[in-house]
Amino acid sequence: MSEPHVTLDPGGLDPVQRKLRGPLEDQLTSALQAATERVRASYEGEPVEEVCRRLLDETRAGLHPDIAAGFQPDMDEFCRVAVAIVRGEVA
Repeated sequence: MSEPHVTLDPGGLDPVQRKLRGPLEDQLTSALQAATERVRASYEGEPVEEVCRRLLDETRAGLHPDIAAGFQPDMDEFCRVAVAIVRGEVA
């Protein structure tokens, strides 16, 4: 699996968010990648659902509180990353 990356749908963003889309995607991606590494490093056989929840919690913890509060990721995509962690496909 390649490094996880966050891409925001410009259609769902307000004008200010659209203007800040690039830096916001960078911050979200950085938080997701760091969370992926932490969850992978501490993975001890938990089910995918638990790994997905931990991944979301860890990602939000790595963000500014205002950004974390508004972060509504595609949970199917988050769970794909969780599945990759469970399968050992994330190095």
